[in-house]
Amino acid sequence: MSSFTASAFTTSTVGKVAFATATALVAYYNDRAIFDENRVGMVNYRGLPLVGNLPLLIQNKDKIYDMLLETYHQHKALTITFSVLGIPRQILTLDPRNVEYLLKGPDFHNAMNDLFGNGIFNANGDEWKYQRKTASHVFNVKNFRDQFTDVFIEEIHYMMNNIWDKAVETQTAIDFHEIMFKFTLDSFILLGFGVHLNALGTKGKVPFAESFDEAQRTTFQRFITPLWSVTEFLGRIAQPFTTSMKDHLKVVDGFARQVTEQRREQLKNGEQRRREPLSNDELRDIVLNFVIAGRDTTAQALSWTFYMLMSHPRVEVKLLEEINANITEEALTDSALLYETIKDMKYAHAIFYEVLRLYPSVPLNQKEALKDDVFPDGSIIRKGDNILWCPYAQGRVEDIWGADAKQFKPERWINENGDLKRESQGKWPAFHGGRQHLATLEALVAIIFLVRKYKFTLVPGQDITYQVSLTLPMRNGMKVMVEKR
Repeated sequence: MSSFTASAFTTSTVGKVAFATATALVAYYNDRAIFDENRVGMVNYRGLPLVGNLPLLIQNKDKIYDMLLETYHQHKALTITFSVLGIPRQILTLDPRNVEYLLKGPDFHNAMNDLFGNGIFNANGDEWKYQRKTASHVFNVKNFRDQFTDVFIEEIHYMMNNIWDKAVETQTAIDFHEIMFKFTLDSFILLGFGVHLNALGTKGKVPFAESFDEAQRTTFQRFITPLWSVTEFLGRIAQPFTTSMKDHLKVVDGFARQVTEQRREQLKNGEQRRREPLSNDELRDIVLNFVIAGRDTTAQALSWTFYMLMSHPRVEVKLLEEINANITEEALTDSALLYETIKDMKYAHAIFYEVLRLYPSVPLNQKEALKDDVFPDGSIIRKGDNILWCPYAQGRVEDIWGADAKQFKPERWINENGDLKRESQGKWPAFHGGRQHLATLEALVAIIFLVRKYKFTLVPGQDITYQVSLTLPMRNGMKVMVEKR
C-alpha cells in the first residue's frame, strides 16, 4: 500500500470515527448541553443538542424576566431546570416555599465580586452579619426616625424648588427617572456618611452614577454569559477604545474612596471609634453596597410607582384623598409627627407594595448550591447548581397571586378589616429577606410630598420598559410634564 493510500485511509478512518462520535454525542445529549446530566424528577426546558438552552438565553438577553415568566406559562411548573453550554446547571424556582428556603440558605458570589466585594449585597450568613455590624460603625444615623425623615425632607424640598417648580414655570419635559436617581443618591450618602454630593445640582449625568449603572449591567451579563472572563478580555482586544468594566470600576472606586476619606475625617475630628479602624477595601464595599440599597432600589421603585399612578388615575385620586385626609401642615414641619402619620397610611403602603410586586427592585437573583440538597417542593439540587428566583415573574404568576395577578390592584394588600396584609418573603421577596422599613419610609415620604403638590403626566410616545441589570432601571428613562395642583 502506498503512503498516499495509507494516509487517505487514515484520514478517512479518523473522519468516520469523529462523525460517529459526534453522532453519538448528539444522540445522547439531544436536549441539553454536552456533559450535563439528565435531571430526573424535575421539569426540563428542552434545549438543542450539545448547546442546550444557550440560544434561548442569547435571544432573550434583553427581556429575560419576561422569558422566565413565559417559561412558567409554557410548562405550568414553578420549578424548571435549564441546561446552558458553558454555564453551571440553572434551576429556576418561583415556588414560594423554595424561595423562602433559598433566602435563608447557600450563597452566590463569583460574578458580583468585582463590583460589590464582600459587602451586604453580595454576602451571606456570618459574613452578612459582620457587614451589618461593620456598617453600623460608619453610618451616621443615631436617631433613625428623626434624622432619616429630616434628611429626605431636606432633599425633597431642594428637588421641588430647583427641579419641579422650574419645570412647571418653563413647561419643560423632565426625565423623572434620572431625577429620582440623583435625589436618592444625594439623600442616602448624606444620611449614611454625612457627605453632601449635590447630584441634584449637577446638570446631565453624574459620572459615578453612569459608571455604576454600566458596571451593574456588565455584572448581570456575567450571570448569563458562558466564559464571561474570556469574552470580556477578547472584547477589550477587539475594541480597545471602548470603556471597559475595568474603566467603570476605576470611576466607581474613586467615588467610593472619596466618600470614605471624607467620612474618615469626620470620625477623626469628632466621633469616637470603639473598634479597630476599617480598611479602605471594607469602607469601599460598604459604600457601594449601601448605594445600591439606597439609591438604586428606591429610585427605581419611585419611578415605577409614578408610572403606575400616571397610568391608573383612579388609584392616584384615591391616594391623594388619603394624603389630604392625613397630612397636615403641622406634620409637614414636624418630622417625628410625619413619620408616625405615614405609618398609618394604609393605601399609600398598599400602592408601594403592589408596585414592588410587579416591578421588584431586584427582579432576578441567584445562589450557588454549596452541597447537594432537596427543596421543599421535592426538587433535587446538586452541589454547584445555580438556583435562580425571579420576583418579576413570580409577581405575575396566577398560581401564586390569583387570576388578576397581572393587574395593578393596591386593594389586594388591604384585608376586610382595613389593615395591611402581610405576605411571606417567599411569596413576595421584594426585599430579598432584608429589612423593608428603610426603603418603604424613604419612598413614601417622597411619594406623599410629590403627589400632594404636583400632577405628573407622561410625555406621549415613550417606550417605558426595563433595562436588564442587577436591579430594575427604566431602559429609556421616563419623561414627564408637571403642573402644580
